Amino acid sequence: MEKKEEYLAMLAGIIAAVIFGFSFMFTKEALDLMSPFQLLGFRFICAVILLTALKLMNIIEMNFTDKNLHSLFLLALFQPVIYFLFETLGVELTSSSQAGMMIALIPVVVTILSAIFLKEKPSKKQLFFIITSVIGVVFIILMAGSGEMETRLVGILLLLGAVLAGGIYNILSRKSSLQFKPVEITYIMMVIGAVVFNGLAIIQHLLAGELTNYFLPLMKIEAIVAIVYLGILSSVVAFFMLNFMLSKIEASRSAVFTNLTPIVAVIAGVVFRGESFYWFQAVGGAMILIGVWGTNYFAQGDKLKKSQMNLNDSLKL
Repeated sequence: MEKKEEYLAMLAGIIAAVIFGFSFMFTKEALDLMSPFQLLGFRFICAVILLTALKLMNIIEMNFTDKNLHSLFLLALFQPVIYFLFETLGVELTSSSQAGMMIALIPVVVTILSAIFLKEKPSKKQLFFIITSVIGVVFIILMAGSGEMETRLVGILLLLGAVLAGGIYNILSRKSSLQFKPVEITYIMMVIGAVVFNGLAIIQHLLAGELTNYFLPLMKIEAIVAIVYLGILSSVVAFFMLNFMLSKIEASRSAVFTNLTPIVAVIAGVVFRGESFYWFQAVGGAMILIGVWGTNYFAQGDKLKKSQMNLNDSLKL
């Protein structure tokens, strides 16, 4: 029975990685039909509606009584507001495959921020792989900074902003998780995202004198498909898959599945959208993925060593 649950957990991890990988392609598709603020507003409304329906059907449980919701506002500022703003604008100026590779850097940034703010210093091996990832990013930026690639350079810098926001969110979420369940944190994030981005989109349309056209993109089936994918599959279904996986296998093992996301993003962008994929993106992307893998892998090894040392110390006593 335990083996079966482990296999199901790994399957859930693969499904989540595939969903996240394709999300960049659907974001790119949707941006051809609507503004970034509109897309984000519609996406989060879709997620809020689904989560609310699941709560009303008693499929999920959320209880905000006597809980300090103010502590979630700073969290929501970085994720979803800053993160998705930078990610969506970055995808608009680059490609879905490029975005997938850059967003893969988040675990590396989390390790760096943990060392700065939580005093969780990385090992020498982790440091080597962190530097490898950084060199991969710098290589892509330098190679993209000429000719027709200048627009992509701005997009890459925006994606780095999303990566930094995602890393800060990971650090802040550790504190929030002590008081709130993951589904409660997610629900508040989706609500704030829906309010902020729809508010910005409405203001944008008001200034342009096009408020009557606000829901016009929803007349196209392609827009509906993209919004449903991003709002339901990417924001809710993948979230439940990750929760199930984390409930069955340790976090260090689950981190390996996140490395599948950029691979899926690259394949989806090149195969389904016919995006260009340059040799320097392949080289830089490989360095990023190797760096992410090494940072996660040796974090797991260090934890095992520390556990063994603690065990040995206790046996001595």
